[in-house]
Amino acid sequence: MTTNDEARAGRKIWIGVGEGTAAAGVALVVAVVGLFAFSAVQWPAFNSSNVTRALTTVGQVVAITLLVVSVLLIRLRRWPVVAKLLSWVGISSFVTVTLGMPLAATKLYLFGVSVDQEFRTEYLTRLTDNAALRDMTYVDLPPFYPAGWFWIGGRVGNVLGMDGWEVFKPYAIGLLAVAATVALVLWMQLVRADMAVGAAAAVTAMTLAYASPEAYSAVLVVFVPPVLVLAWGALHRRSGGWGAVLGTGLFLGVAACFYTLYLAIAAFTVVIMAVVAAGFAVHAQRAAGRRAKRVGARAGSGEAGTSPAGADPSTARPAWRAAIAPLTKLAAIGAIAIVLALVVWTPYLLKMLSGAKLPSGSAFHYLPESGAQLAFPMLEFSLRGALCMVGVLWLVVRAGSSRRAQALGIGVVSIYLWTLLSMTATAAGTTLLSFRLEPVLLALLAAAGVFGFVEGATAIYQALNEPAPMRPAAAAIAVLGAVAFAQTIPTVLTHEIDTAYTDTDGNGERADQRKPSAVSHYREIDAALIAQTGRPRDESVVLTADTTFLAFYPYWGFQALTSHYANPLSDFKARAATIAEWSKLPDSPALVRALAKSPWRAPDAFLFRNDGDNYTLRLAEDVYPNDPNVKRYTVSFPKSLFTDPAFTRTEIGPFTLVTVRR
Repeated sequence: MTTNDEARAGRKIWIGVGEGTAAAGVALVVAVVGLFAFSAVQWPAFNSSNVTRALTTVGQVVAITLLVVSVLLIRLRRWPVVAKLLSWVGISSFVTVTLGMPLAATKLYLFGVSVDQEFRTEYLTRLTDNAALRDMTYVDLPPFYPAGWFWIGGRVGNVLGMDGWEVFKPYAIGLLAVAATVALVLWMQLVRADMAVGAAAAVTAMTLAYASPEAYSAVLVVFVPPVLVLAWGALHRRSGGWGAVLGTGLFLGVAACFYTLYLAIAAFTVVIMAVVAAGFAVHAQRAAGRRAKRVGARAGSGEAGTSPAGADPSTARPAWRAAIAPLTKLAAIGAIAIVLALVVWTPYLLKMLSGAKLPSGSAFHYLPESGAQLAFPMLEFSLRGALCMVGVLWLVVRAGSSRRAQALGIGVVSIYLWTLLSMTATAAGTTLLSFRLEPVLLALLAAAGVFGFVEGATAIYQALNEPAPMRPAAAAIAVLGAVAFAQTIPTVLTHEIDTAYTDTDGNGERADQRKPSAVSHYREIDAALIAQTGRPRDESVVLTADTTFLAFYPYWGFQALTSHYANPLSDFKARAATIAEWSKLPDSPALVRALAKSPWRAPDAFLFRNDGDNYTLRLAEDVYPNDPNVKRYTVSFPKSLFTDPAFTRTEIGPFTLVTVRR
């Protein structure tokens, strides 16, 4: 690479950084204004009215129109700044209205505080209460689950004066809008601008439909396709490409701070890319060496018009040395990623090195039906299936001639390889959670589908001697397909949206205006806890099976919801056994003594359910390989165990709060 090439590459990087920053600012304004406008009106619940669904469709059409206008301006080469601005506003508006309008009448995000969303809300509540990197549940343990997304959200909630559960929705939607818009800017640095808008829009739509409930992974999904194109450009290039190396390393580092599984699949793919690039480089070097030998042989025999002076001296070096460049870049990518990853992983690693017990978690013990078979979305009879099929055909046809197709194709192959490895790992008693990679597969195929559609339409256009109506006809098909798919996204998310309306929020209210659950008593429990312990919330440990309480208030828990979400250093099984032992003690003084001898920080309070002469906790144990992988069981504490003066009992609704005097 010449000095001029390096200068141009450097300018391009800084232009991209500047545009990305500006785009993020625009997306943030769009999301804030949109969500504020939605919240200012008293809307009917999504699960009891079609009003918000109708308005969602209107908003989606407006957003898609902005994207279409931006593409037209790009194609006409008119007002480039306006075109970019419209594309940024269009894609951020699409995210904001697609998620924000259906959830406008609730304060909860998709899936409310049910199942997985419960521990995510608990994590966000923990990091909203305090910026220190701490486990979501267990006192004195560093976090095992990457804290990046939750830490940023916690700082947002802290600045806005909002509780963790309350900031979850606006933060999740806003950050996803920003991520989709910045991903569009990255696409524009890699491919033709009009195709970049189409690819970014398709990937964003797939992400909203199939990844948005897991908000902290969705912000990575929108980046995976362009980052793989970026990575392949860095690795499959003889010289230069260090800007792409930096970008790829930064993405892997951020993935390490946000979501371990997506870091793993992205790193797995980049390693495969490096190996393939090294193989290509060695093959090319050998081919060049053979050509040089033929030239030399002809020159030696006196053939006219041949000269050894035309041979490249570099072909004399051993062929294996050609693999050094891509492997060196791979090492650089890994080094950048590791440095960033240590920002959130250092506390956990230090705890491990300090002599803590070996990890005992079971986070990988889950194998639903979708994880036991290969996903083939391209064979579905649907709009999604059609786009994916076009993408597959384009990947195959252009595998030998398009670096974009090669990059996305390697990504698709990597996902299928990971899935097969995950299935194989079941024989060893674990999995690689491959079922969670379907949104990434869909994003890759959606991007490929856009490229395939554009190139296919162009080929048909040229084969028919370029009839004038062909281009607008192809554009009309694309726009109709986009609108048709977009308006189905709320349908795909119906269960998740409904749960956001039927779950009781931190204010003790249900958004559908129906009778709240027992969660409505949490505020009174919280007040009693503070009054009886005399300590701030984050200085008390509570043993309860109603772990939603910990999602709304930043108390420490003695035991997590299930072992799958528990910190591997928490010794989940031993804690469960200890709880069972406490319940079988002969009398109240014995329980007081047992709590004093607990190997972990003992509970400062118990939050039970009432059941006749007993207080009960409904706990969970891992029963993998069964599906479901969790078995619920009840531990009953006789009420006589809490008659000692050290205990204070308070009846609150269906709960009994027992605080421990120390």
